[in-house]
Amino acid sequence: MQLPAVPGAVGLSLAAFPVSYALNCGAALAHPVAIAMMGVLVLLILFCMAYLLGEWSQSQDPLFYVFTVFSFTSVIDLIISLEEDGYISGFMEFYLKEGEPYLRTAYGIMICYWDGIVHYVLYLAMIMAITQRKNYRTLGLYWLGSLMMSIVVFLPGNMLGKYSSEIRPSFLLNVPYILIPIWAGMRLFRQPKSLPCCTAEKVVAEQQRSLYQRPLDLGLILFLMVAATFTFFRGLVVLDCPSDSCFDYIYQYEPYLRDPVAYPKVQMLVYMFYVLPFFCLGIYGLLRPGCTWLPDWALVFAGAIAQAQFSHVGSSLHHHTPYPYRTPEEVWWVFLLTNVLYALGPHLLAYRCLHSPGFFQPAAPTGQDGIKKHQ
Repeated sequence: MQLPAVPGAVGLSLAAFPVSYALNCGAALAHPVAIAMMGVLVLLILFCMAYLLGEWSQSQDPLFYVFTVFSFTSVIDLIISLEEDGYISGFMEFYLKEGEPYLRTAYGIMICYWDGIVHYVLYLAMIMAITQRKNYRTLGLYWLGSLMMSIVVFLPGNMLGKYSSEIRPSFLLNVPYILIPIWAGMRLFRQPKSLPCCTAEKVVAEQQRSLYQRPLDLGLILFLMVAATFTFFRGLVVLDCPSDSCFDYIYQYEPYLRDPVAYPKVQMLVYMFYVLPFFCLGIYGLLRPGCTWLPDWALVFAGAIAQAQFSHVGSSLHHHTPYPYRTPEEVWWVFLLTNVLYALGPHLLAYRCLHSPGFFQPAAPTGQDGIKKHQ
């Protein structure tokens, strides 16, 4: 008998509330090693329950089990953020005190909000798509970028910042968030693309148009050039560039970049060494027809930058950030406008690639009936 998987996944994820409450009541005096072992035990039980749920729902996709288990951990993260902001209490104090105290930082709270809301919705949407035998590659690539960005900033920030001395055995519970997304990403990239079919004539006509005949592409190129410049500038700021413009910016507009927790510094360096090259490649992909890789990577980087900007902006304004490092109220609008536009641009690029993919498809001989869904 096939059972609905989404209600089962929702029920399993909401079990995070009683599970965390019970563990909090029984682990007040637990040792950090014992807390880490409890985390491993909970994950093993979750994978067993997800396996049973997958068997009942007759799912053949192994990512079903990953998304089901991660939906539970997303609710745990939502509980952490709500508890740290004072909306609930009595659920995760033991874990935050003896397990991962750096989750009490503004950045830790913001990534927990993102995981508990955005990732949770993505998990349920992908579980539904799997059970309905629908393509979820687009959602999966967006999720992949978002999750990987949070990990590549969060883990180095913990090891390099002021909480480096607070790392405990529970830190190792983050290892699955490194290994599983790599494996999941390989599977997602191998799935067939769900792009609109384009005739060969339409592809040729699209690729023969000059840049001036593609105003959206021209606007995106201008955005990518400005964003690349801004990315390089903020990288110089966190590298302690001695110029007056860098000094004024870090003290007047984004003092959060000086916060000793190290997350903002790591974030700007990740932008500089990974996002900046993508912006340059994006310009190349909008100028040269047939760059089949751009739609996929535009989705990945759109998810990555959305997560990064949400966490960075939220942390800059959050009350858990010490007052000297919070963004001054008199520059809020400039700060918000700049960072919102920085996050919006990659989403426009991803939308352009997916909505009208003919320019990015390989050229085909005129007269071919059509180019089916590529790959």
